[in-house]
This record gives sequence, C-alpha cells and structure tokens, in this order.
Amino acid sequence: MGIDLRKYLQQNHYKLTWKEKAGIMCDIISSLYSIHKENTIHRDLHSGNILTIQPENTFHVGDLGFCGPANKPENSIYGNLPYIAPEIICGKESTFASDIYSIAMLMWEVSSGQPPFINFEHDCDLALKIINGMRPKVMPGTPLRYKKLMEQCWNANPAERPDIWYLKDEIAEIRKLHYQNENNEQQIDDICATNNYTDSGSINSLVRKVSKFHIFENLHEPKNATEGK
Repeated sequence: MGIDLRKYLQQNHYKLTWKEKAGIMCDIISSLYSIHKENTIHRDLHSGNILTIQPENTFHVGDLGFCGPANKPENSIYGNLPYIAPEIICGKESTFASDIYSIAMLMWEVSSGQPPFINFEHDCDLALKIINGMRPKVMPGTPLRYKKLMEQCWNANPAERPDIWYLKDEIAEIRKLHYQNENNEQQIDDICATNNYTDSGSINSLVRKVSKFHIFENLHEPKNATEGK
C-alpha cells in the first residue's frame, strides 16, 4: 500500500498531465462503483482515504464510513466538511448521491492539486457557504467535459447528480479522449502549467484536516449559486 491521494498530489501534481488526472479519477470512480454495486454507501469520501496501490500506481477507496466511530453524538454528522454533501450538512441521511457529491470535490482536488476550501476553517461559516451554493472555482485549463461532469456531481439537488453507472462511463470516455489526443494535450498542459493554482504559503502551513464530528442546527435547504470566490 502506498500513500494517500492528498500526499500524492502534493508531491506530484505539478507534473501530472490531464490524461493522468483523468486516469486517477477513473480509478477512484471504478473503486466507488464496486462499493455502490454492493448496495453500500461510503459516507466519508475524501483524499485522505483514497490510497495508492504500488507498484501498479492505481488508486482505491478505503476506510468505509459505516465502519466509523460508534460514539456518534446526537444530531451530529461525521466527515471531512468540504467533501460532505450539502443535504447531509442539513441533517439528511447519507445516500449514493451524497457519495457522488464527494466525488466532485475529489475531481476538483485532482484538477487543482489542493484540498477544496483550503483557506477556510471547517466550521459553521463554511457549512453555510456550502449550503448557499459556494463551490471551489474551476481551475483554468480544466477540460470542458470534465468541468461539466464535476458541476453535475456537485449540484445542490441530489436528484440532479449522475449515478455511479453514468459517472463511470463518462469518466472513462474523458480518459479515452485524452489518450487519443495525447500530442495536443501535452501542448495544452505546457501552456496551462503557468496557470496552475498554487499557494505555497497555504500548502506549507496546511493543518491536516480530517474527518470529525460536526453539529449544525436550523439550516435551510441547500441551493445552487455561482462559484465561490
């Protein structure tokens, strides 16, 4: 077993092509597909529990959420806040669609190299921003088809998110397109390298934020909005 996705991106993101980024997401989504196919919800997807398998250098989902802490406080939710679906923040039960929302946050993290909402405290203020529709800004150079899929997955309405079967097929198609256009992609990656979102101060000072209990009360229904600043 290798390192987790968060560490992998910190060490390697600067040299990843979009073909490789699509391949990472293909591995993660295929792994979640195997979980959903067994009629199981993960409940706590984030980059700290996506693990690399060596020497194949593939990525697999670990740490199934239903095996989490038994001493859950009343009216609390458990997870890593930026990856928790807005309806879960509002107190609803986990569903397959809430896992799909977490996939959107992983798609953004793979595109940017950083965890979502890296400069925010994991508190009620961030929770309110998420249910009011704030999402991470789409990175310059993100392929349009990848962007559209990510935005479908982070829709505030769970019923509007794609299911794992569609998601698995669509990410495979995106990966296939990048294999077919490998030469053109390298030119695009070279151009976009200067536009990569990096904040070395944020990375160096990053406190490793993990899953924990959260208690939020009297929140309104989630809604979609424009991208966060």
